[in-house]
Amino acid sequence: MKKLLSLPTNLISYFHEIEDKNNDEWFCAADPENTPLGSGGGTAWLLKECWVDDKSESFSQWLGKEKRILIHAGGQSRRLPGYAPSGKILTPIPVFRWERGQQIDQNLLDLQVPLYEKILKKTPKNLNTLVASGDVYIRSEGQINELPDVDVACYGLWVNAELACNHGVFICNKSNPEELLYMLQKPPTHELQELSQDKLYLMDVGIWVLSDRAIEVLVKQSGYSKDDQGNLITEKPLNFYDLYGDFGLKMGIKEGGDAPEVNELTVAILPLPNGEFYHFGTSKELISSTLAIQNRVLDQRSILHKDAKPHPSMFIQNADVKVSLHADQRNLWLENSFIGANWQLTSDHIITGVPFNDWNLNLQKGICLDIVPVDDDLYCIRPYGFNDKFRGAVGDEQTFWLEQSFQTWLSDRNLSLDELSIDKQTDIQDAAIFPVVRKVDLTEELISFMISGNDPSITMEYMNVERISASQISNRANLNRLYIGREAFRKDNYSLLHKNYKKSIFYQIDLDDVAKRVAKDNLVLSLDHDPADPFLQMHEFMFQAKVKQYQNKDFSTEEHKAFKVLQENIINTLSFNNLHPKLNVYQDQIVWGRSPIRIDLAGGWSDTPPYSLIHGGAVVNMAIELNGQPPLQVYIKPSKEYKIILRSIDIGTREDISTYEELSQFNEIGSAFSIPKVALSLAGFHPNYSEKSYNSLSDQLKEFGCGIEISTLAAIPKGSGLGTSSILAATVLGALSDFCGFGWNPNEISHRTLVLEQLLTTGGGWQDQYGGVLPGIKLIHTQKGSSQLPEIKWAPEFIFSEPEHKARMLLYYTGITRVAKNILSEIVRSMFLNENKNNTLLGEIKQHAFDTFDALQRGNFTNFSNCVAQTWVQNQQLDAGTNPPEVQQILTLIKDYTSAFKLPGAGGGGYIFIIAKDQEAAGKIRQTLISNPPNSLARFVDIDLSRTGIQVTRS
Repeated sequence: MKKLLSLPTNLISYFHEIEDKNNDEWFCAADPENTPLGSGGGTAWLLKECWVDDKSESFSQWLGKEKRILIHAGGQSRRLPGYAPSGKILTPIPVFRWERGQQIDQNLLDLQVPLYEKILKKTPKNLNTLVASGDVYIRSEGQINELPDVDVACYGLWVNAELACNHGVFICNKSNPEELLYMLQKPPTHELQELSQDKLYLMDVGIWVLSDRAIEVLVKQSGYSKDDQGNLITEKPLNFYDLYGDFGLKMGIKEGGDAPEVNELTVAILPLPNGEFYHFGTSKELISSTLAIQNRVLDQRSILHKDAKPHPSMFIQNADVKVSLHADQRNLWLENSFIGANWQLTSDHIITGVPFNDWNLNLQKGICLDIVPVDDDLYCIRPYGFNDKFRGAVGDEQTFWLEQSFQTWLSDRNLSLDELSIDKQTDIQDAAIFPVVRKVDLTEELISFMISGNDPSITMEYMNVERISASQISNRANLNRLYIGREAFRKDNYSLLHKNYKKSIFYQIDLDDVAKRVAKDNLVLSLDHDPADPFLQMHEFMFQAKVKQYQNKDFSTEEHKAFKVLQENIINTLSFNNLHPKLNVYQDQIVWGRSPIRIDLAGGWSDTPPYSLIHGGAVVNMAIELNGQPPLQVYIKPSKEYKIILRSIDIGTREDISTYEELSQFNEIGSAFSIPKVALSLAGFHPNYSEKSYNSLSDQLKEFGCGIEISTLAAIPKGSGLGTSSILAATVLGALSDFCGFGWNPNEISHRTLVLEQLLTTGGGWQDQYGGVLPGIKLIHTQKGSSQLPEIKWAPEFIFSEPEHKARMLLYYTGITRVAKNILSEIVRSMFLNENKNNTLLGEIKQHAFDTFDALQRGNFTNFSNCVAQTWVQNQQLDAGTNPPEVQQILTLIKDYTSAFKLPGAGGGGYIFIIAKDQEAAGKIRQTLISNPPNSLARFVDIDLSRTGIQVTRS
């Protein structure tokens, strides 16, 4: 997916290096100099420039070649001067106090792109170009549905008239709210209130997705035509053409007047699900929008650190601040700066780029200061007012810093326009008034002169240095130096954030990213003592392990500590540890437990600690019988010998256990009897979990009244992906519950299975056991926290059991196996570290479970099939090993006949769950794979929905 950015000219030469972006994925260009194009003409120009750069086919062919995001971020940033040199789109944004996995150096661009990518993934074939603005942050936590096949799809928000009147507004019929009647630009409030009597209106958020046809119309309206080969040419000067104010006002079902080609385009207006709109166009909005984002979640359980700032409208990033802040101050933005103890601050300050200094500065309310590195070794001093707009001629009575006119500013310093060689009609943006000096000449006297003019003796010094305009600052800014300075401050902040973790965002940021930086710079981040909170301990131990891994050192000790804390935290959630088992059957009875397996449909991995403990999890799965029977079975009966006899029917092995020591030897993965050994231990047949003390296992069994013989049958190949080990463990625990009189319900059985797997060191979540213990198709959802007690909702069964649907669902054993432990360990490591990519994806995976359940409840088999296909995509994004080449070879053979497929569980092998396009396609899938088996073990298995879940009965 290509990203096209319209940027300030100077930024283009720096962008890929300072942002570490790939040239092939990110294309940058600036509008032609002194030729204002507007957002529509600018879109056409940027597309043309990118096409010329790639010119391997005609423009029309090129448009349809791939999806692209186009962001307009090339303005002068007059109203946000502090980030004009680097572009508003690269404005650093503080980590959200309620969010996890964000990176400490994130900027507005980083926050924008994920939503745009998500939208483009839902577009039909010909809707290929998304256009957005570079000075906004738009959130959406709802499901992005498939976009309709139209020429232009525009997203809007439901807002009140007072907000909508400052933006573009879509007017729609109440009877058909997706169809655009017409668009207005900044309509008066009373007009919107009147319209709302019989129409609907949505505020335009600036996210437009255009078809290739719409782009062709747009470039024509912008002044381009085509030659015979389909290449763009300009026969006249490019038009100023606004996407929203010109193109948008011609859209809709009304007659198009002078632009019939625009009017003929089909348009859909889409409310952005749970949408939020934050503007970063001005200095004031920089703080107000950031404050609104930080406070959008007030639930203290979602806020990891306890911020100690005197007031929430204070934002400090990449800075060393020595001055004390107090509760009377408001609206402070201190970034990439050193603020010494002798500074005096009030309110409404944006301070950026200030190097280390020993100044004694007094900033009155509303004064902002930006010091910009220019050229190789110079600095430009740029003070400005919090509300300055930097528009108009220097001779106008316009707002300037200190809420005064520029003429007043000059007279306070005994200066005149003539002395500065500035004409009265000069645009304030082009007035050469900002001094450029060497670092040694960057003095508090000169800065104070610029701010307050209280030292007329500096006038001559000011007159004798080079002075440049705001426009020239942006053109000459050395962004490498700016970024190096910012990173130096950030590097010093790591240790402070780490040591003050109780009041900082350290353990909620992307710790893998920080570990990489710490290792690269050979920094040492250590604590005097481990955090008391076990969740923070997990983060700390895995963070230290990751630092060592990046330093090519042994990290096993720290990593083991992280997993150990997780294990202990889960084990401690048992309501009690110690049990006193009592024989609950006759000496000649057999307890028989049997369970179906599960096929996971959506949400997998969100059930896995620590993610589920921190965020809560949600999965959709179904309990399935294979070839007409529950494939996992357990038999428990009394034995006359006072020992434990374990048999595996499917493997054909036996192990006799006479001592507690032998029973304790269960933590070797792959052992045939690990599961029953741990289950027996948790049932009280081990000193660690027994209410009473015994001299030996033999003595305990004598008091119990018999020995115990357990036989297990897993009629499923190993590494199947069907949750075999977890569900078998739950089946053993369920049978033991009946045998020993515990009376555990399905929730207790499933929770003890979670503990059992931690004791086995295989880890894992709760989806598998709940999927088999409980019948049918269901949504299983837990809240964050240690208990993980799920809420279960069942979907109607007809979507699976109706003959035409059931005939389309196939289960195929590939004969390829893969143990999930290594996959699990890697993904759990990323959870400990809040890795940005995986953390974001896990959130999408969790939300997808709710979307899938909604499709099931609505009985829409097509949507259900699409959801299964999306689950497979998500699984591969989380772990590429889910789909190894040998599996892909199988999928390639059948893809033309399928609506969806996925490998249950962690993937990599085992079974494939297939949904055919129709019953005829199902027959072709069977014929194809039977004729072309990947190995001698591959085969189809008949499946039926289990309506019982786990069953435990007696002879």
